[in-house]
Amino acid sequence: MNQEHLEGGVTLFSTCPQSATCEPETYVRKVIDVARWSERAGCAGILVYSDNSLADPWLVSQTIIQNTERLCPLVAVQPVYMHPYTVAKMISTVALLHRRRVHLNMIAGGFKNDLNALNDPTVHDRRYDRLVEYTRVIKLLLAGEHPVTYDGEYYQVHQLKLTPGLPRDLFPYFLMSGSSEAGVAAARATGAISVEYPLPSAGVVHWKPAIGLQCGIRVGIIARRTAALAWETAHNRFPVDRKGQLMHQLAMKVSDSAWHRILEDAGKDAQDDQNPYWLEPFRNYQTFCPYLVGSYDIVARELAQYIGAGCRAVILDIPTEEEELDHIGVVFRQASAIAKP
Repeated sequence: MNQEHLEGGVTLFSTCPQSATCEPETYVRKVIDVARWSERAGCAGILVYSDNSLADPWLVSQTIIQNTERLCPLVAVQPVYMHPYTVAKMISTVALLHRRRVHLNMIAGGFKNDLNALNDPTVHDRRYDRLVEYTRVIKLLLAGEHPVTYDGEYYQVHQLKLTPGLPRDLFPYFLMSGSSEAGVAAARATGAISVEYPLPSAGVVHWKPAIGLQCGIRVGIIARRTAALAWETAHNRFPVDRKGQLMHQLAMKVSDSAWHRILEDAGKDAQDDQNPYWLEPFRNYQTFCPYLVGSYDIVARELAQYIGAGCRAVILDIPTEEEELDHIGVVFRQASAIAKP
């Protein structure tokens, strides 16, 4: 895969392993391995998750930066964890120390138990209103054109200047997670790339991004030379898990995120070699995104539908081995060729 930029083509991000699913003794090694695989595969960046159950994403990102040459962390941030000034300061300090860009994945927070534990009762749509202000303050500080004064409902700063300043060529990409109307509106209001969990491409006509709004998707891919080999790999990697299904049902009860409800109703068609859209890993609580499974040709045609509809960023699921990214590279080369005008 060739590294591309959001201004043209499709930008690829992989995803960092989660500390909650790794042994403490091996976690750092897994982070380093996945980061290096991702860089060699040509990914522009790597998503680093953030929630109450995980290691701090900024410290994990430091490990990624120290063990790669170009790969840029895509750090998940939400207002309840830190002030927007702190986020901007982290980005500018990383730039000073490492000459490395840090991208931001703006999240409103979807697990009510996490938010309640932090005494944050803000309802779903209002969290996106807050996230808009949060993002605007960060962007103003990073722009560094003058001291920032901002008088919003959630954030107020007066003549606040960011030091050290951020070089313009290291200004981050802002991605906004959210499939709800409030999430898409927040992306439009802040100029962020709106990231969704895609539905099957048969409904992609309804997904086409609005004028002026860049869109991205988060999706896993398992592709092989034949569909049979791909499905065999998929079922071995994600076997049916009754305990996981119960955990998924519990997560559905404590989440008010629109994407949980949307995915729950998607992809119910019978599995066959011509239908690559697969949700069983999601329903077994083994991952948090849809998968595309099948031969290179079948998955490439499915992916090309999203690219043709305006998708400009793809966040892949956590790779299990470096070879997996080689297979994905074949798919993206084919999909890019199909989607070209």
